[in-house]
Amino acid sequence: MSTLEQMLSVGQARDRILSQFHPLPTETIAIDDCAGRVLAGDLLARYDLPPFSNSSMDGYAVRAGEAAGATRDRPVALPVSGDIPAGSGLPPAMPPGTAARIMTGAPIPPGADAVVPVEDTDDSRERAGGPPALVRIAVAPRLGANVRPAGQDIRLGQTVLQGGTVINPASIGMLAAMGVSRVPVFARPTVAVFSTGDELRVVDEPLGPGQIHDTNSYSLAAAAARCGAQVLRLAIARDRLEDVRQRLEQARGAGAHLIISSAGVSVGAYDVVKAAVEAEGALTFWRVRMRPGKPLAFGQVWGIPFFGLPGNPVSALVSFEVFVRPAVLKAAGRRRWDKLEISAALLEPIDSDGRETFVRVIVERGPQGFVARAAGNQGSAVMSSLVRANGLLVLPEGVRQAGVGQRFPVWLLDGADATIGEGTAE
Repeated sequence: MSTLEQMLSVGQARDRILSQFHPLPTETIAIDDCAGRVLAGDLLARYDLPPFSNSSMDGYAVRAGEAAGATRDRPVALPVSGDIPAGSGLPPAMPPGTAARIMTGAPIPPGADAVVPVEDTDDSRERAGGPPALVRIAVAPRLGANVRPAGQDIRLGQTVLQGGTVINPASIGMLAAMGVSRVPVFARPTVAVFSTGDELRVVDEPLGPGQIHDTNSYSLAAAAARCGAQVLRLAIARDRLEDVRQRLEQARGAGAHLIISSAGVSVGAYDVVKAAVEAEGALTFWRVRMRPGKPLAFGQVWGIPFFGLPGNPVSALVSFEVFVRPAVLKAAGRRRWDKLEISAALLEPIDSDGRETFVRVIVERGPQGFVARAAGNQGSAVMSSLVRANGLLVLPEGVRQAGVGQRFPVWLLDGADATIGEGTAE
C-alpha cells in the first residue's frame, strides 16, 4: 500500500473531526444583542400575526358590494360613519350603507370587507381635522382589497424560527413582533489561536535576517471571528516545549472550546508541539489527501479539541475552511455548515497530482452559467492568489488533468457575491 493510499481522504478526516463536536450550552440574551447568534430551540408563535385584520392603505373601509359599479364618471356616495386611526383600539361595527375613514395599520371594523385607497375617492389628502360627512368612491373595490387578515403572516402555534437559525435583521424583526425580548441562543465558541516558529515576528516588529512576520495567527483569528467565535489570539510560540505548553495553558485558562496552532505539522518537524499536546492529551496525526494542506493534526489537550494546521499561509486558511470552519459552526449550534456551492466551467486547463485539490479561482457569470479561471500562482505560500480569489474550485480525488469547459463544484468564499461580475467567455 502506497503512502498516498494510507492517508485519509478529505471526507474521512472531516467526518472524524465533526464527530467530536457538539453544540455548546445555551444562554438567554437581550434581543438587542442577538444579531448573528444561533437560536437555541424552535420559536413558536404566541399569537396570530397580524393579531387583527387591518388596513394596508390610508382610505375608506367599505362593504365591497355597496361600492360595486363605482367609476370616476359615476362615483358611489356613502355617508362616513366613523374615523379609525391606528392604535385606537378595536372599532365598533360599521353600519350598513356607510364607509369609515381608516389609516394604515388600523383595525378593520366589523362589517367592512374592503378598503378603498384615499386616492380613489374625492377626499383630499390635505384635509385637516375629522373625516367628511360624505365620501364618493370612484373605483369599485374587490372583496378583501387592501385588507390584511388576522394571521395572514403567522398563525398561533406555528414555528416562526427553527432552532439552529442564524439570527439576522429579519429574524430580529420577527422576534420583536412576537414580543420576545430575551432570546435563547447557543453560547459562542471561544477559539484560541497561536503560531509557532523561531523565525516569526509580530506584525509591527522589524525583521532581521531569515525572519518573517507572523501572518497565520491574524488570518486564522479573522476566519474564526467570521464564524461567530470569540477569538483569543495568543503570542507566538517559539520552537520550545515550554513555550508551546504555555500557550496551551493560556488557552485552557481562558476557557477555550477549541485551540488552533499553525506551522510545524510536517513530518519530522512536529516533535515539540506533539510532545506538548500528548503530555496532557492525545494527538492523531493525519496527512490528508488534499492540496494544499496535506499536513494536518487533530486531537485534544485537557479535553479541548486541538487543530495543528500547516504553516504555509494558504494551506492554513484552506485547511481552516475545509475542517475548522464546520467544526466551529457546529459547536455554535448551526444546522448547516457547508459553504455555498455552485458549478462552474473552467476557462483554462488545470493540472493536479491526484489529491483532492482546492484551486483558488475567480468566478464570473458567463453566457451559459458560471465560469472560473485560476486566480494566479497556486503555490501554498502565495497569498496574493487567495486575496484575488472569490472561490475554491474542488477537483475531486483522482483527477489529474481538468480541461477547458469541464464543470466542477466551487465553494464561494466570503464576500463572493460582491465580486462575481459578468464574464467575457463565449
